Amino acid sequence: MSHPRLSLALQGADALPLSGRVLVLVPGAGTDLSELPVERTVIVQGFRPDHDALAAGGWTVVATVAEAAGEFAAAVVFLPRARGAARALVAEAARRVAPGGAIWIDGQKTDGIDTLLKDIRARTAVSAPTAKAHGKIFRFDAGPHFDDWRAADLHPAPGFVTRPGVFSAEKVDHGSALLAAALPDRLPAKVADLGAGWGWLAAAILARPGVEVLHLVEADRIALDCARRNITDPRAEFHWKDATRFRPDTRVDAVIMNPPFHSGRAAEPALGVAFIAAAAAMLAPSGRLWMVANRHLPYEAVLARHFGEVAEIGGDGGFKLLNAARPVAVPRPRR
Repeated sequence: MSHPRLSLALQGADALPLSGRVLVLVPGAGTDLSELPVERTVIVQGFRPDHDALAAGGWTVVATVAEAAGEFAAAVVFLPRARGAARALVAEAARRVAPGGAIWIDGQKTDGIDTLLKDIRARTAVSAPTAKAHGKIFRFDAGPHFDDWRAADLHPAPGFVTRPGVFSAEKVDHGSALLAAALPDRLPAKVADLGAGWGWLAAAILARPGVEVLHLVEADRIALDCARRNITDPRAEFHWKDATRFRPDTRVDAVIMNPPFHSGRAAEPALGVAFIAAAAAMLAPSGRLWMVANRHLPYEAVLARHFGEVAEIGGDGGFKLLNAARPVAVPRPRR
């Protein structure tokens, strides 16, 4: 996807400095960054598919702001949906850019760019925003105006921490709670939790007898770092991976998952379909899948394609709990 606002913003008096590094925070994989100097740009992107796609495009990409060491001459922040996460990125950019250096903020109206513009303008001088393609971009100078916006721990359940912007950061997801309650009293030895998030479901899995190893697979680096803090059980193994591409060294006996079905604001049930295919591919022939899904999502036909047995085992008006067994090999489509 091209970027119609960045090229307009980086013109004339607002052009990037001719020297010094540029910090770019959380652009999506399809964002056109061609206006930026590749050789002195550092991108922070903790969502593994986007991270890998940007790195494959020749950019220097790190997973966390902490890994972007040193001072920067300028920064560009691409607005995430969550307000707390957006404020935290602004605070990090203001800390990492040299005093007086330019920081650009870009975002869609549907993601709250107007509210953030108002909030920043109340603290420091802001350039006239450039509006295009249902969004805005504006700039301000780095300074000590936003330290109180830095990310702080949230506590969604006793003994657990999260950070702004991760899935279900403020409370336990209802679907995960239903799934945890429906798991059998005893689980098999080798288990994978796909899309493990900050680890609440993993803790419920590890509380069942029989588990010898649990793979927590999560594409969101911030969520996985929270899971590392929340789960200290030595049986847990943490994988910062795209769950749809993850393959354990040996096949597992069970997959337990609450797969996502959104990318940004857009619903993408294909994500759940890819999770199901990945689960079937990593299960032993005698393995089982337990999953929860929004009731309106038509996953049964996909499960029937990948498993010999499929059954609904519970749920409520909003969610359904599904169990599948006897994974089958699905031939790859011919080219």
